[in-house]
Amino acid sequence: MEAVKKLTKEKIYEDKEVISPRKSSVLTNLKNSIKAIKWYEWIMMAIMIGIAAYAMITAFVNPTKNSLPAWLTVVNFISAICGVVCVFLCAKASIANFAFATVNTIVYMIYLAYSRIYGTFLLELIVYFPINFISWYIWAKHRDEEREEITKSKKLTIKQDIVVSIVVISAAIIYHSILVRVGGNVPWLDSFTLSIGIIAVVLEMLRYREQYVLWIVTDVIAVAMYIVHFDVVYLTKKSIYLIMAVIGLYNWWKLQKTRNIINN
Repeated sequence: MEAVKKLTKEKIYEDKEVISPRKSSVLTNLKNSIKAIKWYEWIMMAIMIGIAAYAMITAFVNPTKNSLPAWLTVVNFISAICGVVCVFLCAKASIANFAFATVNTIVYMIYLAYSRIYGTFLLELIVYFPINFISWYIWAKHRDEEREEITKSKKLTIKQDIVVSIVVISAAIIYHSILVRVGGNVPWLDSFTLSIGIIAVVLEMLRYREQYVLWIVTDVIAVAMYIVHFDVVYLTKKSIYLIMAVIGLYNWWKLQKTRNIINN
């Protein structure tokens, strides 16, 4: 009888072990996220590191030939690395992306403050910086049941798509009227870039795959802007963002299609 009781207790214990969700450490989740980075993404990262490192070293070796102070190229180097890693992980719905996004936002604000681009600086400070932490919390609260390092993906309904489009256009019109009054050089381009960017961040926070449709639009604009106002570090960075936005759209679409059968 004692033997039967012992076996029964062991069986119940084993069942609990199977049923109870696996809780991995933060470092384990980060390690799994890094492992998921593809070979071509490592190549893009190596290119980004090489270009940013070259710009930084050149600024220290020949400071008179560089338009930026040497210390600011260090800031740009950190921004380049953290920004690229962030978009790689975000494209895979990895929660760890927000750690790199937060650092990237901070160093980018330093760059904007030095360059006296106060409008974008305030946008980063008031909107993007706090949303990083809110998004981090929401994504962590809705983890995938099988892979703890990623969040669950959702999709917009047709009605929601229409509402998002109306909000983007309305916000762009309002912001355009403000830019015209303050003497903006390219008010329509700036207004749509800003409105699309803010809505994209909100969709990202709420875990909607359609965020990447908007990111593709803003990244195309950003690449064009850095071609005109040539900056090799930021041009490379935004080009990688554009490539990863396309990949991210596919990944999130696939994740929502295959995993949401389980993830409600």
